[in-house]
Amino acid sequence: QVQLVESGGGLVQTGGSLRLSCAVSGRNFSTHPINWFRQAPGKEREFVASISSNGNRPSYADSVKGRFTISRDNAKNTVYLQINDLKPEDTAVYYCKPHGVSNWGQGTQVTVSS
Repeated sequence: QVQLVESGGGLVQTGGSLRLSCAVSGRNFSTHPINWFRQAPGKEREFVASISSNGNRPSYADSVKGRFTISRDNAKNTVYLQINDLKPEDTAVYYCKPHGVSNWGQGTQVTVSS
């Protein structure tokens, strides 16, 4: 089974920044696109960002374009999500998930205070 370990979340003020990390083990990391999702309290999980296997084709949800940047380091089996200009509506648990993987990690909590 693929192991997914998200980290880097925390409590920040509006306008702050965080860098989330997701360490992936248990499969050939470099051959798979990877997504970030988030789930806010009382809401369904939603897509945030995606990156291709070689890192050349990032894509983003409209709500985060210009503020979030997804990247990956295939040598470290890790994908990152740089989050800038945080807003209270970004408060959620953030998860990473490679394409073709069915399980989820524990996520990392991001809380933005106004």
